[in-house]
Amino acid sequence: MSLTPKEENLPLSKFESMLKTNSVYFFDSIEFEEIIHYYLEMGKNALAKKAINLGLQQHPNSINLKLLKSEVLVFDGELEKASNLLNTLNAIEPNNEEVYVQQANILSKKNEHLQAINLLKSALVFTDDEADIYAIIGMEYLFLDNFDDARFNFAKCLEVDFEDYSSLYNVIYCFDMENKHNEAVSFLNNYINKDPYCEVAWHQLGRQFYILEKYEEALKAFDYAVLIDEYFVGGFLEKAKTLEKLMRFEEAIENYTTTLELDDPTSFAFLRIGECYNNLGKTSLAIQFYKKAVHEDPLLDKGWIAITDNYIDQKQYQKALYFVKKAIEIDEQNSLYWRKYAEINLKLSFYEEVIKAFYECLRLEDNDLVIWVGLCDTQCFIGDFEEALITLHKASVFYQNFAEIEYRFCGLFYKFGNKEKGKIHLQMALEIDFEYQSTLKELFPDVFKLTEAQSIIKNFKKSYL
Repeated sequence: MSLTPKEENLPLSKFESMLKTNSVYFFDSIEFEEIIHYYLEMGKNALAKKAINLGLQQHPNSINLKLLKSEVLVFDGELEKASNLLNTLNAIEPNNEEVYVQQANILSKKNEHLQAINLLKSALVFTDDEADIYAIIGMEYLFLDNFDDARFNFAKCLEVDFEDYSSLYNVIYCFDMENKHNEAVSFLNNYINKDPYCEVAWHQLGRQFYILEKYEEALKAFDYAVLIDEYFVGGFLEKAKTLEKLMRFEEAIENYTTTLELDDPTSFAFLRIGECYNNLGKTSLAIQFYKKAVHEDPLLDKGWIAITDNYIDQKQYQKALYFVKKAIEIDEQNSLYWRKYAEINLKLSFYEEVIKAFYECLRLEDNDLVIWVGLCDTQCFIGDFEEALITLHKASVFYQNFAEIEYRFCGLFYKFGNKEKGKIHLQMALEIDFEYQSTLKELFPDVFKLTEAQSIIKNFKKSYL
């Protein structure tokens, strides 16, 4: 029972009055339980403890008050004290399922899940509410990644209460974790045969078909879900995603728009509408919705990247640069933005900015090979060969025996007149990937044309063929 301080002539008001006046009033044990439950629900644990102590002073033999005390002890991390109290209660009332449940909770907190499950199975013998116990057992099996037994127990909950949608979700979650999507479909079809007007089951069935890439079947399931419940936001959202897969972008837009009308706007819906317009070739509308997406969620990197990509495709590099700079101002720790910043500045021939962007990526521990070679190539392009060589040496720590690195080493060492090292790296590069020699031709054409280099390539080609 939920109580509020505003309610007059009730135990809670009387209790709080007692605390203020230091008077001592009598309450029966049930009133104390109500007061304690209220404070626990409100997160007022200190007042809950006061009520427990006063309650036990007036009703020292109350099992329920002692159970509440053990619950608070567990919350405070005093597991041994709680366990000792529960052992005492078990000796007094060996048929009290709540004692077993709380003991199991303590074992669970100690990661002793199998022992917890055994106690919960004992509680099943004494309980009048089997579904709650089965649900807790199911969760314990989830902690053990035992999805078969977890699913079995959540299914037991459904036998007790067919409309226990939380357990239905958990059953499907277990199927998902084992990639048993066809089995999930069979389970849901059986469930729907018993309750054909359950929008939750239709929605989950649609999800399984979507995962199995059976988009027509998924669409039918989502259609039923939103037909049963015309305010089912999740159903419209999944239906829209499915329509995208079927290339029915205008219908997808209609369904995403419905979600915006039924609930608060989401950056995801705006982003997907933008993508749909993009696929329809309506770039201006796409950008409008991408901008709405980042307005709704300024940290949505997919939105910022989509805006800049659109402007890059239109060769409007200054606009692209403007928006990627805005993204960086909001989140300068996002290496995706710096990658895009490098790409745009490369288009604009602002090479110093390109180099700055690549260094920022590396600072953010974005050690992708494309970053290292991009930095090296830009340094070479502006004639900073010494820095390019330093970059390659650093890259080789992460990427040993990569053709992309070895061909560049070859070109740079020849540039510095170190023919021996150049030859060694050329030989290594050819052994790793003979066809990738085109990189040497593109980046270091003078080196590629050297008689010595051509001789090595031709000799290797003979053995390669």
